[in-house]
Amino acid sequence: MEFIVANFAPIMFAGLICFLLLGFPVAFSLGACGLFFGLVGIELGVFQSSVMAWLPQRLIGIMANDTLLAVPFFTLMGLILERSGMAEDLLDTVGQVFGPMRGGLALAVIFVGALLAATTGVVAASVISMGLISLPIMLRYGYDRRLTSGVIAASGTLAQIIPPSLVLIIMADQLGKSVGDMYKGAFLPGFMLMGLYVLYVVFLAIFKPTQVPALPPEARTFREPNGSGGYTSLVAITALSAVVAVFLARHMEAVHTWFQGEEVTFVATDEKVVVAMCGGVFVALVIALINKGLKLNLLSRLAERVTFVLIPPLLLIFLVLGTIFLGVATPTEGGAMGAMGALLMAWVRRRMSFTLLKQALGSTTRLSSFVMFILIGATVFSLVFQAADGPIWVEHLLTSLPGGPVGFLIAVNVLIFFLAFFLDYFELSFIVVPLLAPVAHKMGIDLIWFGVLLAVNMQTSFMHPPFGFALFFLRSVAPEKQYVDRVTQKVMEPVTTMQIYKGAVPFVLIQLTMVGVLIAFPQIVTGSLDKEVKVNLDDIGAQMRDSLKPEENEPPADPYGGAEESEPKVEVPGAEGAAPAAPASTPEPSAETGESDPMKAMQDALKTPPQKP
Repeated sequence: MEFIVANFAPIMFAGLICFLLLGFPVAFSLGACGLFFGLVGIELGVFQSSVMAWLPQRLIGIMANDTLLAVPFFTLMGLILERSGMAEDLLDTVGQVFGPMRGGLALAVIFVGALLAATTGVVAASVISMGLISLPIMLRYGYDRRLTSGVIAASGTLAQIIPPSLVLIIMADQLGKSVGDMYKGAFLPGFMLMGLYVLYVVFLAIFKPTQVPALPPEARTFREPNGSGGYTSLVAITALSAVVAVFLARHMEAVHTWFQGEEVTFVATDEKVVVAMCGGVFVALVIALINKGLKLNLLSRLAERVTFVLIPPLLLIFLVLGTIFLGVATPTEGGAMGAMGALLMAWVRRRMSFTLLKQALGSTTRLSSFVMFILIGATVFSLVFQAADGPIWVEHLLTSLPGGPVGFLIAVNVLIFFLAFFLDYFELSFIVVPLLAPVAHKMGIDLIWFGVLLAVNMQTSFMHPPFGFALFFLRSVAPEKQYVDRVTQKVMEPVTTMQIYKGAVPFVLIQLTMVGVLIAFPQIVTGSLDKEVKVNLDDIGAQMRDSLKPEENEPPADPYGGAEESEPKVEVPGAEGAAPAAPASTPEPSAETGESDPMKAMQDALKTPPQKP
């Protein structure tokens, strides 16, 4: 028994692993493990029975957490957009734009994956949508099956790191940080990861062109009457939008100064990007509307199609991320506006129906309930684990690692990488992150950087063969048997599970490369955050003393707010009806301090001998 009492925390952690290996759902495994070891710990005297009395208050605190309201809002927004056909229109349009170049369809999938990530935040919706729409097209025109599977699954997982990501909301809650700061920190790494995917496709297009062929001329539908592709006007309107965006980005401080009415000398990079991008997009929209309304025929069919298909999701990005980054709305409020914007977009496109709304609300309820049950189970486990001094055990275990903070970060990321084979990002966020965060904070590691780093690493949990959820989502929509292509009428071979697994491996390596880049260059995350305002309490105290110090040849101000011309009249206590005392004379400066002595002035006014303290 003494051994169990002395090693209660590690035994409890090992017990949780056993519960999980038995195949029970994670939420119930956490709760059952916490309650079981809670009763055992009370019986063995490891901690007091009053520990379990804290549990109801913890659970009430979960239900009262406003931050978690953003989870159902963003989920509903993503599901409505996915079911309203936005992903299909985006993939069709962007595929036409990039189609003539080698690897163009793969680049279109990556670009649309980033757009869906910035508007939906749901991995399943992104992977399934792109798998249903783009997988048959890429197979039809001769793309390598492994690359096709890998690029679709990897692009869908961008929804986990590009705001408004659900995992970043959970991560911020577990780290005790602002969701807005977490979004700002993850903004640049998310698009850098997308850039690495693009570089990989470009590399294949140069050195292995047979794996990523260009779209044939007969597949390019948006052509002008004279047979041209219409790229001239598209390039012109894109260049004009880019000029406006760059101008806004370079003069963002002046724009803020004009808008707020006071001088602004610094604007975060992520805020510049979002606002500048939306400014350029707005200019393109105005030009397209004027061209269509006045029938000027300045834009080609392709340019008009691109403008009217890309503008709505980009404006929704500004509605959600822009208001959060600008400080106008909280993430919860931004999620509510995003859900409302998605409903309006579906209604305007005449794709809003009761069936669609019912399906979206049902899926949102299931996912939100899943998150809440895991959080409740994790709260039960963590309460008992903390009572058994589990965090101290974890701290001693991790702080003894060689290499200091860098060694700690490497070891933690290796641990997360292997745990991600068996646990998804929700489970890792609720089980592992609360144990690691106190140690990271004690080592002086910025928790926003730490959270974004873990989020990028947890992204590999979707891509791990053979347990990656993105691979399962893609497997559910990929053809398992031979089929006849509806356009070419050719017999197409199925996509095997092993091809999906092999296609995921290069993108897992790219994600791990991004983890190493973030460890080596933390300013990629921290540079996007608002500068911390440092307050020197000594300077503030000196200013207060200076403001209270009377000027030379000026009597001290009445601390009770009396008028200067009124003479203070003080009555001697206990002498009713006595004549008022003479006006108090201005006290002489103290010989020791050189300043007026208020105690001496009061004693002189009362005409009483000094009292001993």
